[in-house]
Amino acid sequence: MNQDRTPLALTLGDPAGIGPELALAAWRLRTGNPGVPPFFVVADPAFLERTANRLGESVPVAEIDPETAAEVFPRALPVVPLPSGAEIAAEPGKPDPALAGATLESITAAVAFVQAGRASAVVTNPIAKYVLTQVGFAYPGHTEFLAALSVAPGAEPPLPVMMIWSDGLAVVPVTIHVALRRVPELLTAELVERTARIVAADLRGRFGMERPRLVLAGLNPHAGEAGTMGTEDRDVLTPAVERLRAEGIDIRGPLPADTLFHARARATYDVALAPTHDQALIPIKTIAFDEGVNVTLGLPFIRTSPDHGTAFDIAGRNVARPDSLIAALRLAERLARHAASGRPAPASADIIPISAYADRPRPPRPTHFDPTDEL
Repeated sequence: MNQDRTPLALTLGDPAGIGPELALAAWRLRTGNPGVPPFFVVADPAFLERTANRLGESVPVAEIDPETAAEVFPRALPVVPLPSGAEIAAEPGKPDPALAGATLESITAAVAFVQAGRASAVVTNPIAKYVLTQVGFAYPGHTEFLAALSVAPGAEPPLPVMMIWSDGLAVVPVTIHVALRRVPELLTAELVERTARIVAADLRGRFGMERPRLVLAGLNPHAGEAGTMGTEDRDVLTPAVERLRAEGIDIRGPLPADTLFHARARATYDVALAPTHDQALIPIKTIAFDEGVNVTLGLPFIRTSPDHGTAFDIAGRNVARPDSLIAALRLAERLARHAASGRPAPASADIIPISAYADRPRPPRPTHFDPTDEL
């Protein structure tokens, strides 16, 4: 284990969901083949200790600062306490709006650590939007909240683009969590072009693809069949693709969605853009249900996430598979290492102090892990 690596910041997710036990499972599998890169969880250390004990798992928990996470990681799960020092009392499978503050604080702190250069990327565990909205959460979703955190208060956030990535297929839905009846009004040429530019730029800058190959699925059956099955493909998507190609972006389409995802077709492109959520996610969840990773493109920092939800129905039963979280951690490190190879370390002016952590008292606990111990 290279202890000089800047660790990843993993958020807690909804404490009543499977996120806490997935974090424990990912740490237990850290020395597997392939292994898991160093990470720390932003959470209440005592809560994770109790979770491990309830599941019958032997996972020592170390309360640390981000700078010591990589050193501690081989011997214990590093946990950076929530800046407020909040304690978490969650019951598995029982979402509670009273826990929303801890959920959001974990995300906010993780982003701040990356912005300060104290973590290399953000990896987020799943949250339940309907729980957060009960306490006034005003963002359409997790991704939009992260976009808002990426800029100064009041500034216009960037357009975040959701890409679901796996070794065998990567997809981008152009419209995401909207009713199908609204897609034609939202699917503008401007949105298609902005999305494709962000995808192409991040594939070059973060994935190291010199000339990424994009393809765009049609909205209507047979990509509209020359306007006989709908005019959106002819009048909106085709002109957008032509303008993108004129800019030098390698993109084809719109092509019929029903023939775009078989093995021979997938070999001809790096990422498939699709007008609707299900057009993109059904094929990748069929091909790589447990290994898919949600990657947010267009942000000034790297963010990945497992491609599943909170799974309240199985939380606390120790049956949730950590495959997608491990894939998210490994991809985040890959992207961070590529970015670091061509990017200088943050200047002192870029460091965001997190004063809430300075000299905070840390009372010992009977089960608290001492990072000086040799296990």
